[in-house]
Amino acid sequence: MTPVAVAMRWPPFIILMTTLSFKPPLRHVCLLRLSAIGDTCHALAALRAFQEAWPETRFTWIIGKLEAKLMTELLPEIEFITFDKAATLAEWWRLRGLLRARQFDLLLDLQLSFRASMLTRLVNSPIKLGFDRPRARELQWLFTNAQIEPAAAEHVLDSFMGFARACGIEPKPPHWDVTLPHGALDYARRIIADARPTLLISPCSSHAARNWSAERYAAVADHAATVHHMRIVLVGGRSSAEAKIGAAIAAAARTALVNQIGKDTLPQLLGLMSRSSVLLSPDSGPAHMAGMVGLPVIGLYAATNPERAGPYYSRQWCVDKYDEAARKFLGVPAAQIPWTTKIERAGVMDLVTVNDATAKLDALILAQDFR
Repeated sequence: MTPVAVAMRWPPFIILMTTLSFKPPLRHVCLLRLSAIGDTCHALAALRAFQEAWPETRFTWIIGKLEAKLMTELLPEIEFITFDKAATLAEWWRLRGLLRARQFDLLLDLQLSFRASMLTRLVNSPIKLGFDRPRARELQWLFTNAQIEPAAAEHVLDSFMGFARACGIEPKPPHWDVTLPHGALDYARRIIADARPTLLISPCSSHAARNWSAERYAAVADHAATVHHMRIVLVGGRSSAEAKIGAAIAAAARTALVNQIGKDTLPQLLGLMSRSSVLLSPDSGPAHMAGMVGLPVIGLYAATNPERAGPYYSRQWCVDKYDEAARKFLGVPAAQIPWTTKIERAGVMDLVTVNDATAKLDALILAQDFR
């Protein structure tokens, strides 16, 4: 029997603590994590821990529409229910209809947002497991009746593994075990047709303040091509901002680039990653997608803390200017600010220099012996 601490809430404000036990494996578990791309990659690692421990359990994942475009092709054994985060009344009513007659044994609420917490009201489950009270931001604690163990200064992925531990599962080191679709691999072979080492550059985050300048990306591309004889491929989404920075990088670089920005799907991007040597990226979804196929990442971090949000197995390759940013923009060292603080200020990414990035690339290539 697995004990789970449960807060039984009685109106209006009285909270009583009790212990609820269940006998694993459970029949049907619902996972709620809508967004973003990187965090759904972390959620998948946690889901793998559950699947290994409970191979007979059915899993249903409530996920955002964009994120589903990646995950549904990778996980045919999982039932996905998509939710449009634009959240019109019709969308809420549609989801209510889908879930109304469903019964789950456990809900894993991995999303800290009020909108997601409202979705938990639609899920029929006797146990709704969420974060511990100190981390349960945006009132998540009001919508769950069980909490994982408190922890401080954890990587996001490690915090998700806390859900497995709360259910009596001691997870192995995070892994993803994804099988890429044939179409994605065929697409990747057309772009990366030989064994020449490839540097992927994914230049944009969805948060503009995390982005580096086109000129600096171009300088790293030139270094990779001339010093390490690498192929350079630009990747990214279909937004006008990403198209603009891609064109600017190509114009500033002295070496020829393959510009695939806006030309692939998320599974196709994962296919490209599977045939590449290294990814250069700020804190973004692709930085975490790379980990699913074992691609090392040179992460560019100043606005966010790489120890919390860096590519899980590539944190040693990240350029980490977070402490310097805290001192410059907040007047205190990073150790004195909350673990989740984002320093998304104008100019913060200027703290990351070209030499910082090329030094990480040189060290990575020396360590991995790509040539």
